[in-house]
Amino acid sequence: MNTRINFAGIKMKNPVTVASGTFGYGREFHNFFDLSKLGGIITKGTSLKPRSGNKPPRICETASGILNSIGLQNPGIEYFAQNDLPFLKKFDTAIIVNACGSTVDEYVELCKILNKLDIDGVELNLSCPNVKAGCMAFGNTYDGVKEITSKVRKVLDKPLIVKLTPNVTDIASIAKGAEDAGADGVSLINTLLGMKIDIHTRKPILANNTGGLSGPAVKPVAIRMVYQVSQAVNIPILGMGGIINGEDAIEFMLAGATAISIGAGNFIDPYTSINTISEIKNYMIKNNIENINDIIGKVQIN
Repeated sequence: MNTRINFAGIKMKNPVTVASGTFGYGREFHNFFDLSKLGGIITKGTSLKPRSGNKPPRICETASGILNSIGLQNPGIEYFAQNDLPFLKKFDTAIIVNACGSTVDEYVELCKILNKLDIDGVELNLSCPNVKAGCMAFGNTYDGVKEITSKVRKVLDKPLIVKLTPNVTDIASIAKGAEDAGADGVSLINTLLGMKIDIHTRKPILANNTGGLSGPAVKPVAIRMVYQVSQAVNIPILGMGGIINGEDAIEFMLAGATAISIGAGNFIDPYTSINTISEIKNYMIKNNIENINDIIGKVQIN
């Protein structure tokens, strides 16, 4: 039984990774299980310089999900390279760094540094606010995605994965922009923009008013978008959005994802990713599937 996959040139022992921003840099979770069991770890969003993030409250629970407005708090690339990367290198798993910035130049400079580090790939977070474009996310248009991806591609030799925002009208055209600019893969979906109001104070719960919705509530939207993108591009997809077990993971792969990422599920149960790996194997045994790659994109549309 083969669970190994090749995602965008990154070889993984299984298709299960952990999503950026939900696993930190792995230090907390390694007390629960051996991180080497994972197919890959996608780090917390990392920027050129340290970021303090948004003021609290910046996370709250919703029906079948959570809203967050962390604001990409992180210690910066220099600290990551000196402290977090050596820790991650202790484990036999793919390391993909989620890169974020506020200008195109920041992304380019950050990726120049990442290109020199001993990592397996870069996930370009294009849901970051572009301060030179009225803080609209970089990933909202085909042209915007194509521009930043092409500029990063020129300085990055490692596998480049572009993370797509779902807060757009046509997700397929956005993914096409990444492919046309030379991306090796795309990951989707990032969080859906949402809001929660305290009916007693009549104020939003989050200090930033709105935040990103994740968790099981977003899964049907994520599945639909993964399928649509799989029909539009020829590069592999890292699927995410509400995955909390093996059945969810299989559903994403049938829709067209080569690999999957577990996000909010890590907050529900720190063993979610490990349990998902076991459940995928059990599904393969039960359905006489010898190679996990054989189910990718095999949904039978009515």
